[in-house]
Amino acid sequence: MLRASRRSGAVRTPSDLSALPFRVDRDRVAASPFFSRLGGVTQVVSPTGSGLLLHNRLTHSLKVAQIARGIAERLRTDPAAARLVEKLGGLDVDVVEAASLAHDLGHPPFGHLGEQVLDRLARNRFGLADGFEGNAQSFRIITTTDPGGPPVAAVSATGLDLTAAVRASVLKYPWTRLSRPRPHPRSMTVPPRGATEPADFPGTGSAKFSVYVTELDDLAQARAPFLGRIPDWQQTVEAAVMDTADDIAYAIHDLDDFHRVGVLQHATVWAELHGWRSRSIALGALSDADLAARARQPGHALEGLRRRLHLKDSWIVDDDAFDAAVSRVEREVVDSLLAVPFDGSNEAEQTVARFSTSWTSRLVAGVRVVAEPTTRSAHIVLAPQQWHDVQVLKFIHRHFVLLRPDLALHQRGQARLLTTLVEALEQWLTDRMEAARLPRRLHDLVELADQEYQALASTEPTLLAGPTGEVPAGRDAVHALARGRAVVDFVASLSDRQAVALMDALSGRSGQTWADAFVL
Repeated sequence: MLRASRRSGAVRTPSDLSALPFRVDRDRVAASPFFSRLGGVTQVVSPTGSGLLLHNRLTHSLKVAQIARGIAERLRTDPAAARLVEKLGGLDVDVVEAASLAHDLGHPPFGHLGEQVLDRLARNRFGLADGFEGNAQSFRIITTTDPGGPPVAAVSATGLDLTAAVRASVLKYPWTRLSRPRPHPRSMTVPPRGATEPADFPGTGSAKFSVYVTELDDLAQARAPFLGRIPDWQQTVEAAVMDTADDIAYAIHDLDDFHRVGVLQHATVWAELHGWRSRSIALGALSDADLAARARQPGHALEGLRRRLHLKDSWIVDDDAFDAAVSRVEREVVDSLLAVPFDGSNEAEQTVARFSTSWTSRLVAGVRVVAEPTTRSAHIVLAPQQWHDVQVLKFIHRHFVLLRPDLALHQRGQARLLTTLVEALEQWLTDRMEAARLPRRLHDLVELADQEYQALASTEPTLLAGPTGEVPAGRDAVHALARGRAVVDFVASLSDRQAVALMDALSGRSGQTWADAFVL
């Protein structure tokens, strides 16, 4: 099996569990304070102060790890699948579990909303070409900013010192936003999933990426064992297992959450699904303009999903499988799970448990290994019917939860809080009278980023070019970039509650004593 480790150390006896490097990696991730903080980071909607029992990034990561391990164990017991994954670089259950626990470490406060806000501020306020991306932040944490690895005198943090296999398995999108690898995946005729530029922000690079330019050496080292086995833009088998498990967990447990709190209403979800099934032929005959004009009428949004799947994923989309998925979701989600409002009773809990267990088992059973995937997929794929099932489940979550106006109102307030917090921290950093009293963690991050950016400026300065293409000139300009990255690193490492408490303190509204500096 192909494996390279960053670590060196004494040889241990086989009976010693610490002799298993990938298990050591898993334990290092689980022991990280960045992992612990995920218990206070939003998955979809922040439950802070509401008493709602919703998934957070910690419980989500634990479920992803559970599902990923199940996928890996199942594939390893299939002789044909096991032979193929060995040729592709190997599949270790501890590696996929470690990657699953680590994959969301970089998510900032308030979920994907926080990610969007920090990306906008990083690019437009600080001139960072990389901006911010949760996946790239996760890779930066395990390789650079988490101080849990062995100490190195020259820098203030060294990362977790994980093996190359685990670092490679965290790379859902193994490229930077703009420059690496060459040619960049976004220039491919059919780019990999996530590599295309956002339609609303042309010229900004890939919508999804897993590496900042400060971690290019780690990218090269992590991917080196797989050269000649898989293309440099392709996920490793273990990364693909983690990614698939993430999709399965997300599709299922978010429905659990919003059924529990009463957001998913039987009547409205049934109307959309049944409306499409009863009028699919007529809806299919509408022009795109007519469909968009009637988007709020039952069935029209689901037809829009079917068309988007044809545009993006023609390699797998099939109208019969889509119809079967809608029928299955209507039968097993709408007419079973949502038919009776959740009231906290044993019967209600058992209904949720049966739904979650049966769907997880069915989706995991649909995972396959393919020797020659399309550029839109990985070597690990869901069978066509299960793939369509997941798309319809995710549609329900997006259409009936994420697009709600009341959620938008809540999130705009969170976006404003994060923006003000970043601005306040930047002002503190540039206040010479207060430089000696900076939070120690923020001070360390500035020093670390300054070392990284000054080194890049002396070797490959074009990697630091901002949105306008201008390369920073002079030490002060480079230090300004490092300062911006440090602020973003610092804010991204907070929990939801810590972000609110820190903003309250900086604005003078906090009722806590000055000694309660738990985020400093």
